[in-house]
Amino acid sequence: MRIAATDMTLTEQILSQLPGDVLGGLRRSDALWKALRDDTLPVSTVVHDRDDLLEKVDWDVVICGGTLGILIGAALAQKGWRVALLERGILQGREQEWNISRKELQVFIELGLLTETALEKAISSEFNPVRVSFLGGSDVFAENVLNIGVNPILLLEALKQTFLAAGGMLFEKTPFEEVAIHPNGVSIQGRFTARLMLDAMGYFSPIVRQARQGQKPDAVCLVVGSCATGFPGNNSGDLIVSFTPLQRQCQYFWEAFPARDGRTTYLFTYVDAHPDRLTLETLFEDYLRLLPDYQKVELSQLQFQRALFGFFPSYRDSPLKPKWDRILPVGDSSSSQSPLSFGGFGAMVRHLDRLTQGIHEALESDSLSRNGLVPLQPYQPNLAVTWLFQKAMSVRVDQTIEPNQINQLLTIVFQEMQQLGDPVLKPFLQDVVQFVPLFQTLIKTGVRHPGIVLKILPQVGVLTLLDWMRHAINLAGYSVLYPLGQILEPWVKTLSPTQAYYWHRQIQAWKYGSGGDYKQ
Repeated sequence: MRIAATDMTLTEQILSQLPGDVLGGLRRSDALWKALRDDTLPVSTVVHDRDDLLEKVDWDVVICGGTLGILIGAALAQKGWRVALLERGILQGREQEWNISRKELQVFIELGLLTETALEKAISSEFNPVRVSFLGGSDVFAENVLNIGVNPILLLEALKQTFLAAGGMLFEKTPFEEVAIHPNGVSIQGRFTARLMLDAMGYFSPIVRQARQGQKPDAVCLVVGSCATGFPGNNSGDLIVSFTPLQRQCQYFWEAFPARDGRTTYLFTYVDAHPDRLTLETLFEDYLRLLPDYQKVELSQLQFQRALFGFFPSYRDSPLKPKWDRILPVGDSSSSQSPLSFGGFGAMVRHLDRLTQGIHEALESDSLSRNGLVPLQPYQPNLAVTWLFQKAMSVRVDQTIEPNQINQLLTIVFQEMQQLGDPVLKPFLQDVVQFVPLFQTLIKTGVRHPGIVLKILPQVGVLTLLDWMRHAINLAGYSVLYPLGQILEPWVKTLSPTQAYYWHRQIQAWKYGSGGDYKQ
């Protein structure tokens, strides 16, 4: 890539050489990020309640948002439900790979959505190990964590074929506009009628905006990156790496993965939505400035294939509970990921089996009222406890801490987890927090490194700590209740469909809320 002496920034030089209006896309994302920070994003009324009955209901389920909606759409169509999928553009995956572990991909086989051959065809890269490293500490390595690169184009095409073969109907270039809720179903655009609507339109779904009434997120993960060729040979990945102290009131973290057409590198940071936070373009400039130190390569040696950027809001009030009858948020719309993760594909895959079972039973038992749908997005204490970690990895705009404090904390915590072994380390790296591993890590860290713990307390605040203790106690309780729930399964099968539906949702809440869904 040619880097010239010019008044243009590095970001302007490099992005202007890529096909398409990439720089314009970055600035449009920045405008959205500024509107979120300034609390000027509009809230439209797109959900309307109606008292009259629909004359007919054509579908069991209509899903709005095809990129990740196709996952749950294919699963429900396979179970015999009439499913329509609305996509505002053309349903096709992006060029950039999705990273995940092979074990997590097995859900596509278990649900009958893909054959082994089709799944293998969609896998474009595989590597080991992945590294965790922080400034001043030693490296920690793990095997088989986010070490599979999935080609979204091939995966979504295979799922689309499964969906269509099972009787699903795909409506492309059909953006969502509004939905009316009737006593016996929903009507979308006055054209698509269904018993249930699934909102898979993501973080900025207009339905979610209306449900949250424009509430600002409690935390945001900013991400920029690129895929390029020209790096030194390296068939390993970085899961989370930091090699700098605080900059711009942010702790910068890095990821890197081998890809089918080069190497993908990301820079991300955890912040709040304060108006004074840095822009994505500023973060991209820092990414390009620091990338040579991170990957030991000159920018002039790289041939950039594409640029990546975005931001991922998180809310303490998550997952988002359904606000209306017959409308269920799923995927990023539901905010069912932790504030530490990017959400998206990985979070959807993790909950795919749970959502498929739950929605199937909700349709069978006609539990489609708001109260009937609430158990499909249950409170999960193992996600709630991660808010303390998010606070410990971020700094307020007006806060002063030691420049290397976050690096010191993370170095100690991950070294203790590594000593406790893979049963402690690997679930955490895959965004699954379990009580026993968490308790072991905190006890060892507190006993052996009380000084760093005392430094963190003023940073996160007493209220955050007290709130965390409540969720930690609930995590312990869910860890005890889930095995008891498994014992109750034979009894649940003797209940009526409606009673069984609620009991199954409670057992699933204990399972996922305790991290019991993690497979060793």
